Amino acid sequence: MLARIGKGIGGRARVAIAAGALICLAAVAVSQAAVASAGVLKVRLGGDANETRIVIDLDHSATGKVSDDGSADRRVVMSLPGVTAGGGLQGEGVGLVKAWVLDDSAGGARLRVDLTEDARIKRRFLLPPADGVEHYRYVIDVAAANPRPRSDVRLTSATTTTISARARSLSLKRVIVIDAGHGGKDPGAHGANAIEKDVNLAAARSLKARLERSGRYKVVMTRDSDVYVPLETRVQIARRADADLFISLHADSGPTTDLRGASVYTLSDKAAGRSAQFVNRDDWFMKASLAGGGVSDILLDLTQRATKNRSAMFAETLLERIDDHVPLLRRSHREAGLVVLLAPDVPAVLLEMGFINNAQDAAQLRDDDRRRRFMNAVGDSIDDYFANQTVLAAR
Repeated sequence: MLARIGKGIGGRARVAIAAGALICLAAVAVSQAAVASAGVLKVRLGGDANETRIVIDLDHSATGKVSDDGSADRRVVMSLPGVTAGGGLQGEGVGLVKAWVLDDSAGGARLRVDLTEDARIKRRFLLPPADGVEHYRYVIDVAAANPRPRSDVRLTSATTTTISARARSLSLKRVIVIDAGHGGKDPGAHGANAIEKDVNLAAARSLKARLERSGRYKVVMTRDSDVYVPLETRVQIARRADADLFISLHADSGPTTDLRGASVYTLSDKAAGRSAQFVNRDDWFMKASLAGGGVSDILLDLTQRATKNRSAMFAETLLERIDDHVPLLRRSHREAGLVVLLAPDVPAVLLEMGFINNAQDAAQLRDDDRRRRFMNAVGDSIDDYFANQTVLAAR
């Protein structure tokens, strides 16, 4: 249950205004800190089952930050701050690489690589223009954990620059963090026949099943049982998972039992400054090597604004999808300074699924079939959100 706080936004008009503000701020950042945005020219792969090289051709110098070196779950994840992927690139792999995707994320581009076997990043480095090559090359070498005799491997190579605008789904899975609100010693709101923490968890499990059936997503739950998880920890789980989207599920409670309907919260402008509590020295925007004061603050602000815009876009997509399944509050998109929305680089929404102290809303939240249809609609909105991101980026 949440207090009625925050101010509603004006739909697509507010998103457009926010986007305009972001563009203006970006211009200021460039002029003050000489921040250059590097574009990806193409991606090339070569090598064999012992060692595979990934080369990202860039039109400007760039640095990279590794989130996952492949040693944990056969997946390499790396961010390239200040780099634009130009609508997204993807392709099949070579050697140790099964498939890869390079797409735009908050603050830069993100490379995700699925590996064919146990392997990890051996080295990575930037090559400046030289020897007749007029552009920069970011090189990543991936080495097998258990190398084979050279006689058993075959050298292969490939160059891939596939634009992903027409693809219905990416070769690699988006990471969705589902947060079942409350839990353990924190029961949340009480209804006549239900406790909020229980309906939140049931809905989270249903949404997880829907997303995993599609094969498009890796789903991370902040809790999958009746346990207490601090709010700050929920945000940290999303950031450690390098999440593409965070959705927190709750049930509301009103002062009277006649109130009903769903609503969605995104982060308010007034609370954006509190996101700094989740920033650490290893974040790319805190390691900016540019001269001049305030560069890190500028980059953090840019990242936050981009994330807030994406959160607002998903909130509208979500409301459009669930409108056919549940009633909505008159002002259904609201803003608030909720802790679970504070990650500066993870688009996040909090969905109030209905009022647990309203008999009709509570009945829907407790009914397995109606809850499943509701969460299927939420899953559809997630599909729409990522499909629309790819198409817009490629235009």
